[in-house]
Amino acid sequence: MTDFQRLNVLVLAGGISHERDVSLRSGRRVADGLAAHGHRVTVREPDAGLLTAIRDLAPDVVWPALHGASGENGALRALLTAAGVPFVGADAEAARLAWLKPVAKTIVRRAGGDTPESVTLPTETFRELGATSVLEALGDALAAPLVVKPAEGGSAQGVSFVDDIDDLPRALVNAYTYTDVALIERRVHGIEVAVTVLDTGAGPVALPAVEIVPRAGVYGFEARYNAGETSFYTPARLADSTTDRVASLAVEAHRALGLRHLSRVDVIVDPDGVPWFLEANVLPGLTETSLVPLAIEAAGFDLGAVYAGLAQQAIRDDLSLAR
Repeated sequence: MTDFQRLNVLVLAGGISHERDVSLRSGRRVADGLAAHGHRVTVREPDAGLLTAIRDLAPDVVWPALHGASGENGALRALLTAAGVPFVGADAEAARLAWLKPVAKTIVRRAGGDTPESVTLPTETFRELGATSVLEALGDALAAPLVVKPAEGGSAQGVSFVDDIDDLPRALVNAYTYTDVALIERRVHGIEVAVTVLDTGAGPVALPAVEIVPRAGVYGFEARYNAGETSFYTPARLADSTTDRVASLAVEAHRALGLRHLSRVDVIVDPDGVPWFLEANVLPGLTETSLVPLAIEAAGFDLGAVYAGLAQQAIRDDLSLAR
């Protein structure tokens, strides 16, 4: 590939997930960045005509800026692979692993990373064993503070913090609104950071960590996507040794899950400086208030140039697999 090749890029944004609006904003930012660097960009919704449109458009590469299940659970990526279309981001298998938070935690733990102890609880367990007995068992086994979240999904939707074990049932109902499986996790208090991992061909590299300080104390949906609700510090205000440990954990998680091109790893750093893996984002937000653009800019990179580089790397990876 020459130093510059004008690419025909199809950006997929929108969809029907709970994160539709965020996806549209991410997709527009990616498209603007690519267009600013001379590439031809089409932004399209995923719908019944998508596969036909891909054949007609014949894009050089697809950028799936789809948050939520439609873009991150691996299904669409498997179809793109079957159609022989290069795309930015994790392949179908890696996306499936990272999308399921309990699975991702297990993989990272087996790779040597620390992650808070947790219990995974499908709704079927309540039907099979009875709600009363299950809640009694959880009350005996778990101690607050806890975090209860859907086992899949993003943007902190369906997430509850439980400081009193009596509030656990309500938190579970909130999580089950979004999916049939809930993750109950020991809450680690500390500094919340997000680490962008970037790989444009030379191997995964951790960009400067972003420290997250929400005004309301909780980095929920509103704090994520409304300007002024959260303060960010890039690089994070951590000791050098802790910064190195956080970066190592993020790269380790990226590799263990088999991710590629771009990911964001969410971490809590406890008062002893120990980083704890929470989850990995296959397609992190790229909106004007998202964390990945902050990290890219803090590293001294141009957003559009990075997006173009990732698109070019996706094509190179596809050519490599085809050999």
